[in-house]
Amino acid sequence: MQNTTQPLNDTLIRKSLSAADYVPTLDAMLARTLARIDLKKQQGLRTPDELWIVDHNDVYTLGQAGKEEHILQRTDTPIIKTDRGGQVTWHGHGQLVIYWLFDLDSLKWSVRNLVSHAEQAIEDVINDCLHSPSSLNSDNISAHARRDAPGVYLYSDVSTADNHADMGTNHTSSNNTIMLGKMASLGFKIKHGFSYHGIAINLNCDLSAFNAINPCGYAGMQMLRLSDFVTMNDVSNNQTDDTKNNAQANDKLSYEQVTQKLIDNIAKRHAGLIELRAIAPK
Repeated sequence: MQNTTQPLNDTLIRKSLSAADYVPTLDAMLARTLARIDLKKQQGLRTPDELWIVDHNDVYTLGQAGKEEHILQRTDTPIIKTDRGGQVTWHGHGQLVIYWLFDLDSLKWSVRNLVSHAEQAIEDVINDCLHSPSSLNSDNISAHARRDAPGVYLYSDVSTADNHADMGTNHTSSNNTIMLGKMASLGFKIKHGFSYHGIAINLNCDLSAFNAINPCGYAGMQMLRLSDFVTMNDVSNNQTDDTKNNAQANDKLSYEQVTQKLIDNIAKRHAGLIELRAIAPK
């Protein structure tokens, strides 16, 4: 596991971990959170919040109240019980995972604020990508959270395009939109006003891993990835800077570009520069 740490500002740090196994990552995240809690309680210190950007090795994780009945078949991929909220999900390469180690009390955020900021940050970035030059005829598609099921989902406006009506839809709303499926999941744990765990967005991962589970406890939920809606480069950290620059000079998005868009959005929310929108009744 390789990791790097970079200050984003005086109150927020970025930490990146590649090829990370789940259990040692969770142990490190919990240890850091407990240390921050202790520093605040014993010394009154506010420590910088942290965003952990993680490229996980393949793993299924089962939330604190997770039901094993949502694991449909056993594979070689390990199944780990963890302390976040939510049911079973998968993490692996090609999926962007960001853990939010935030002091909610110092930010004056409620747990609902945290969840809404996370969902709206994902909405902002996915919608920006869907309406960029990289888009694959996705002008009628948009990303939205739902009140009844945490996460971010893609919807197609069928009043302007009927060509997505055969994509295995899960939900139809009353305003001429069809839900195509789920692209991002989230699950947090709050301990003494500090959050950890976070969000996962499918960028260019192999979605077949979700076939072995009911994703997030929803039978038949169609999981989606961004690379099926925008053109993406397969740019890895092992490539030279010249190779990355050449790849990013065209209209294709890279994993790193999407990651940076999301970090920038979260950092602005953390600094109070992006306010929460009213939550739509999806």
